[in-house]
Amino acid sequence: SLVYEGGVLVRGATRGDGERGEDVTANLRTIEAIPLRMLADGDSPRRAEVRGEIYFPLSGFARFNEAQLAAGRKPAPNARNAAAGSLRQIDPKITATRPLKFFAYAWGLVSSPLAVTQWEALRHLKDWGFQTTPESRCVKGPEGLLEAYRAMEAVRPHLGYDIDGVVYKAD
Repeated sequence: SLVYEGGVLVRGATRGDGERGEDVTANLRTIEAIPLRMLADGDSPRRAEVRGEIYFPLSGFARFNEAQLAAGRKPAPNARNAAAGSLRQIDPKITATRPLKFFAYAWGLVSSPLAVTQWEALRHLKDWGFQTTPESRCVKGPEGLLEAYRAMEAVRPHLGYDIDGVVYKAD
């Protein structure tokens, strides 16, 4: 969860246990894919919460584990755990050495309406300088859902990052 005030990143937190997150603002500021300032040209709300996912690209994760082994440390078991652990580092300089990325996919509290539909909201987030999942698409009806699923299954092995599966959101 990234909180922006006047278009400037002021706080970032993990989802924690679902009720209480952990403030990881200093570490999030080291991730190049997270804008420190929205690209809104005066169009940003007074306050906006952007939600998304920090991830380790698989190529970067492989290099990270190679470095761990070379330093005599234990490799991380998977990219998701390594990304989460990277955010929880006490020293942000450690987080900064890891090639983490961020996809924005939703919003929380905003001081003014973000969009009418999910698809419009994703476009708005892109306009503000956030990366969204490039494979996202807007489809209609059950056949469109099945086509989107089949397309994702075809590209999934080549994404360069792990996914749990396909997420559908009603517009």
